[in-house]
Amino acid sequence: MGGSRGGKPLSMSAASLHSAGVMADLDFYVGEEALSRANTHSLSFPVRHGQVDNWDTMERFWQQCIFNYLRCDPEDHYFLLTESPLTAPENREYMAEIMFETFNVPGLYIAVQAVLALAASYTTSKHALTGVVVDSGDGVTHVVPVVDGYVIGSSIKAIPIAGRDITSFLLQLMRERGEPLPLDECLDVARRIKETCCYTCPDIVKEFGKHDRDPKKYIKQWSGINPRNNQVFFSPEIYSSEFTTPLPRVVDDCICSSPIDTRRSLYKNIVLSGGSTMFKDFQRRLQRDIKKLVEQRVTGSIARSGAQEKVKYEAVEVNVIGHHMQRFAVWFGGSVLASNPMFYSACHTKAEYEEHGPSICRTNPVARILPLLAWREEVLFDRGWLSGGLLNDDGDDDGHDDDDDDDDDDDDDDDDDDDDDDLQIKWNDPQIK
Repeated sequence: MGGSRGGKPLSMSAASLHSAGVMADLDFYVGEEALSRANTHSLSFPVRHGQVDNWDTMERFWQQCIFNYLRCDPEDHYFLLTESPLTAPENREYMAEIMFETFNVPGLYIAVQAVLALAASYTTSKHALTGVVVDSGDGVTHVVPVVDGYVIGSSIKAIPIAGRDITSFLLQLMRERGEPLPLDECLDVARRIKETCCYTCPDIVKEFGKHDRDPKKYIKQWSGINPRNNQVFFSPEIYSSEFTTPLPRVVDDCICSSPIDTRRSLYKNIVLSGGSTMFKDFQRRLQRDIKKLVEQRVTGSIARSGAQEKVKYEAVEVNVIGHHMQRFAVWFGGSVLASNPMFYSACHTKAEYEEHGPSICRTNPVARILPLLAWREEVLFDRGWLSGGLLNDDGDDDGHDDDDDDDDDDDDDDDDDDDDDDLQIKWNDPQIK
């Protein structure tokens, strides 16, 4: 249950808006239940662009999750909440006040989402929490460098493009084509098409060329919607003129602004997190483009030095890691952390809160949780999450090295025929009504 991740809608009736007390009225809904009642309830999004926008609504969201979904007494349980990067320290104090005073929890740990996402790909053979997390959800995309579990705050990059923007862009394209979309369900239709059909192409110019050579095939597959929808991460200028820096460049700038002795380790462990990183070939395209940027910079530096034949250097390893749990990587890392019996010792307690006030929750010592993560793989095997090849030591879910595939742009032109079944969609499909 993340404190500043979501963007989940909250729906409340008029009666509940005026009720008092944490259990006075539970006539409000969250998530899909809220969306299904949009005609009779008012919708509110307590989290926008990764930041809590309305603390009263956020409290009701937690209230619903705790009492109606978890069905637990908060006074009997320690809580792990998450926050997005670049969140003001005052937000942690607000979270602590609500949890300790309203819900009377015995202990609280507030974790940065990037650290938990990195922990989701952590293996005991590496013994370190060092890497770059590309976290893209519904409202915002963050690129966060983490060294030994500590976030390098000065190097965090934020991108104002995420899943909701892709959905809006797709909806705009369909309206321009005059598609007969139901007015009250158009966003849901666009979202389902995005999740079903969109993919990342190696080269958008070549992709348009394939469409021009044989447009009927593509019209049959996805009703004429072109493949540029997910290209907003790699060619953001097609979506907005306000932000035109491609995601690979943002990741590269993030690493280059980090301490020089950490850069090779950061390039080696770029971890994907969030639903907007789940598009087909997103991982390959990001790794290929970052590797090209690094090679161009090294080659240019050597050329400017005028000593091409004398310079010997070790190639920079670029590795973008994805796995089956990357859509819920933050929850996955938090689940493993909170499942450790030693987790209780890492939390701030109610007694500490009463003695020092809410400011004590501005920080959570990372050193407290690092030993807990060595317990991770044992938990995964016990739960059966590793038995199916969820992760290997490289953090890859398919067990092979993707480096050899990075430059296969020309080979991708003919590969789409194999995925025709995955890309077919009909407007009368009951799944998108």
